[in-house]
Amino acid sequence: MPQPALLAHDLVRNLDGRRVLDGISLTASPGHRIGLIGENGVGKSTLLRVLAGVDEPDAGSVTRPLDLGFLHQEMPYDADSTISDVLDEALREAREDLAELDRLGEELARVPEKEPGHQELLDAYGRRLEQAQDRESWDADRRAALVLEGLGLGAFGHDRTLGSLSGGQRGRLALAALLVRRPSALLLDEPTNHLDDGAAAFLEEQIRGLAGTVVVAGHDRAFLDAVCTDLIDLDPAADGPVRYGGNYSAYLSEKRAERERWERRYAEEQDELTELRHAAGVTAHRVAPDRGRTDNEKMGYGHRAGRVQNQISRRVRNATRRLEELERAQVAEPPRPLRFAAGDLAARAEESPRPLVSLRDVRVPGRLALDGLEVSATDRLLITGGNGAGKSTLLAVLAGRLPAEGEVHRRRGLTVGLLTQDTVFERPDRTVRDTYEQSLGAQRAEKVPLSSLGLMHEADLSKPVGHLSVGQRRRLALALLMARPPQLLLLDEPTNHLSPRLCDELEAALGPGPGAVVVASHDRWLRRRWQGRELHLQSGRG
Repeated sequence: MPQPALLAHDLVRNLDGRRVLDGISLTASPGHRIGLIGENGVGKSTLLRVLAGVDEPDAGSVTRPLDLGFLHQEMPYDADSTISDVLDEALREAREDLAELDRLGEELARVPEKEPGHQELLDAYGRRLEQAQDRESWDADRRAALVLEGLGLGAFGHDRTLGSLSGGQRGRLALAALLVRRPSALLLDEPTNHLDDGAAAFLEEQIRGLAGTVVVAGHDRAFLDAVCTDLIDLDPAADGPVRYGGNYSAYLSEKRAERERWERRYAEEQDELTELRHAAGVTAHRVAPDRGRTDNEKMGYGHRAGRVQNQISRRVRNATRRLEELERAQVAEPPRPLRFAAGDLAARAEESPRPLVSLRDVRVPGRLALDGLEVSATDRLLITGGNGAGKSTLLAVLAGRLPAEGEVHRRRGLTVGLLTQDTVFERPDRTVRDTYEQSLGAQRAEKVPLSSLGLMHEADLSKPVGHLSVGQRRRLALALLMARPPQLLLLDEPTNHLSPRLCDELEAALGPGPGAVVVASHDRWLRRRWQGRELHLQSGRG
């Protein structure tokens, strides 16, 4: 049975008075794995929600397979449900295939070949058999065990409630359920956010093995490079969103060339517009009928006047016509992309031979076991390890937000800032600008304007924070830390939900400087470029 395509035509979606999707069309054929990239807020998640049917477009249409699967950035679960409940739902279609094949087989055995209805039963059996083969229904239970193991959930009891799982574990379970189902179209929003290296590599292998369509919105440059056959850049472009063939590496070189072409085209058009306005305005003034002639013009004016006047008038008309055409069709000015513009990420502490924080024989039962760690005043420390190794727990202990057994010593007066993975603001109705000012105080907010940090677009400052995307909320939280740099800056998965460009610029800012920076990250690109110390936590300790 041929896999159906996912088709979208001329999609328009308005949110909070802003047009997020403006006439986007998409053809996603089976076998194509399409990555959606761009700055936070350009519409990646919105497009996925419209493609999935979770949101209705204001205009346009979507044709989607009936068994489409969608992984949200923030997927809600009933806390009392169990892992077994989730798996049963994921295996339901495969089990229905097998049960229906058994039923049709029994009916075929009872209805003789020449009896009416036999051919109809045979056709139904053939269709269901083909569907079961496409879904690999006979292998579904084995596949479920394999997927759970590959995503780091194999040791979890199936009677465990979802309320007892961390946010990252629930996200991995949701992803596992989709991979077990093997829908003919799969929509994924930031699928690698909570995956360690092994789980990310497993997911890449699974995605490449799917016969259907995959559309993924993501910031993970290594993942996009490994799985995508096409990339769609939703950032503003001269002629709308651009689709690039190939993976992320191929996109990078072509994107730079495309931006240069746009900037060159815009500059050339602006030069031509200036010349045409001069020709249509100044030249027209020179041939105005009530303008007096200069002495030079009076010489030979008589017999040449009419011919010269006609030639100049024709040039004026041509310039005016071309000016009108170009003004209607001129390319938009390339918008200035966000540029991470923070200065020092951390503040200098008073000189002292003592570390900022020292830990010895620290234990958080079931979450962390660490023999010792010292963070110096200018440290750059990367914390790595699998899911459950205690990276976020260690950051919370360093920040003083989580009590721990053992010895924890902090320098007196130490200022600490922590960027957590989950960004929640107490007043979602308050605007971005007001949230920034209320959090910092008017004097500090005026001294370090939010727009100067390169993390938020001017157009987003008047939005309620509850209307921001996940990535925009994280950027606002990061901005609040940058505006008043602490002596010890703790960043938990700082590149999650950020655009690839901002990830590159943030990584560059994490280099040497005053103050101490400790980063916990799964990001493979960030880790490959890390120049400081590294602490690897082993899973399963404590």
